[in-house]
Amino acid sequence: MAMETATLGGGCFWCIEGALRHLSGVSRAESGYAAGHVPNPSYEQVCAKTTGHAEVVQIDFDPAQVSYADLLRMFFTLHDPTTKDRQGNDIGPQYRSIILTHSEEQARVAREVIAEVDASGAWGAKAVTQVEPLTVFYPAEPEHQDYYARNPWSGYCRVVVGPKVTKFRKTFAHRLKPAAA
Repeated sequence: MAMETATLGGGCFWCIEGALRHLSGVSRAESGYAAGHVPNPSYEQVCAKTTGHAEVVQIDFDPAQVSYADLLRMFFTLHDPTTKDRQGNDIGPQYRSIILTHSEEQARVAREVIAEVDASGAWGAKAVTQVEPLTVFYPAEPEHQDYYARNPWSGYCRVVVGPKVTKFRKTFAHRLKPAAA
């Protein structure tokens, strides 16, 4: 079966990328920007909250090893999809919960999984996750790629990214690549 691509935003891209890159079936997880109106934005521009872009991660995956629906279910454990433009102390439109779809089928599955998450009551409120077609993805600067693995000692990684990645790895240990477990 051919590889597929998913583009997901749920707060700081370092958290999403740091966890999902280790899933069996994922061949690439790249941090970047999407869903805004400024071409080729920089991190500083996106953080200024004027570009309309969200911090996202683009993931290439083998659907024979991890389905798109399961990828989304795991994505929803990494962030609070009920808070508009916010994840913890990270506030702004760049931190919104968003699924940028690559096909009508992905849009359908995304809406189904959101309904499933809402029905579960796991977050105590309804998801505000946006679902829209991807128009363009801009890779983030090199220093943002694989950030957690290269900077586990930084304050933000120790306090925010590390605990999320550790919890994810424990919860989904059976779904990780052998070297990441």
